Amino acid sequence: MTRTVSVGVEDDRYVPDHGDHSFDVTRYDLQLDYSVDSNRLSGRAMLSATALDDIDEIKLDLYRLRVSKVSVDGSPAKHTHRKSKLVIQPRSPIATGSTFTVVVSYAGSPQPMPGLDGDAGWEELADGVIVASQPHGAPSWFPCNDRPSNKATYAIEITAPSNYLVVANGVQESKRRRSAGTTWRHVEEAPMATYLATVQIGRYGVVDSGSSVPIRTVHPAGKKAASGGPFARQDDMMTAFVRLFGPYPFAAYTAVITDDALDIPLEAQGLAVFGSNFATDDWDSERLVAHELAHQWFGNSVTLTSWRDIWLHEGFACYAEWLWSEESGRQAAEHHAQLHWDRLSELDQDFQLGDPGPELMFDDRVYKRGALLLHALRTQVGDDRFFEVLRAWTERYAHGSVTTDDFIALTGELCGASVGGLFDAWLREISLPALTP
Repeated sequence: MTRTVSVGVEDDRYVPDHGDHSFDVTRYDLQLDYSVDSNRLSGRAMLSATALDDIDEIKLDLYRLRVSKVSVDGSPAKHTHRKSKLVIQPRSPIATGSTFTVVVSYAGSPQPMPGLDGDAGWEELADGVIVASQPHGAPSWFPCNDRPSNKATYAIEITAPSNYLVVANGVQESKRRRSAGTTWRHVEEAPMATYLATVQIGRYGVVDSGSSVPIRTVHPAGKKAASGGPFARQDDMMTAFVRLFGPYPFAAYTAVITDDALDIPLEAQGLAVFGSNFATDDWDSERLVAHELAHQWFGNSVTLTSWRDIWLHEGFACYAEWLWSEESGRQAAEHHAQLHWDRLSELDQDFQLGDPGPELMFDDRVYKRGALLLHALRTQVGDDRFFEVLRAWTERYAHGSVTTDDFIALTGELCGASVGGLFDAWLREISLPALTP
């Protein structure tokens, strides 16, 4: 697999005190054991890494869970664990370019991790677990180098009570029944950012579908009807998005529907999580099902280097809602664009789309402005060039990390330098630009 990575500068204002830029983790091997009744997690994490600088200490992110043992390249290592930083002292310095392996044994009762935008990470449901880590919650359940530009492959093995279904990223490689429970092993060979790693545990049933890409809809046990409504249209959405955006970037797609109601759907690589309240046959639910599917291209395969470029995820996924509206015979994207431009024009104009700040990174205005930027670009360059840009974007940077400048450069390459003024207006200006260039 070719991994294309853009060189960019990360902005630590958005998720402060997370991540270490002196090394990259290339693979996580997680062995977990979880008790649903007591919310008790014990784990062994093996991290394979490469030094980007000379290293005399290794800093990992891990929240609340207690560390019992650490080794580096097979040798016991001294360590300290304060707040959410695990600091490890290897026996000898690690030179730039060297590879090394860290093994951490840990246990405790995982809880969502607080951040500037709220809590994220491992969370108990009424009967099971949901893990939604965007943007800072990964340390709530495993030690990691928690920055979005450090993408790695994963093996996630978790033992849980046998009457629960376990869903994780990647392909289910095995399932073994034991006296203590059932051990599920999932492997994700496509590079993945830490915040997109997930485990979902619950009493679930499964519906398999998909004519071109395997689609699995996981629903509350005994409530198969919950997998209908907008979820019954996922195969049509997949077909449309593959034509518009390019090949689906992962082996399969899973939609998990929890018995609990959720405020918003939740994104992970190769899957998305919805509350049962989204299993309704109306446009608001259907557009969100389309939104989360689109994230597999825009956010999960092609991933931002810095959170200040969040519009590269949310603007694209929001515009995919409007494209699905067109594809499904509803209103054209132009209708949605005008509707939301009118609404935004009546709201405060107090941020830059290209750097909204940590307090506004998930503000709905960021989502809608990003989608409006894309519609303005489509209007200026025409459909043929616009969709050529989207397909080139997902192909050139598949499974890599990107910046806004990368998208501007690609668009200029395919459409000409005249698009530069459009990007300046939408990304840098505080006031809302005119919808028609």
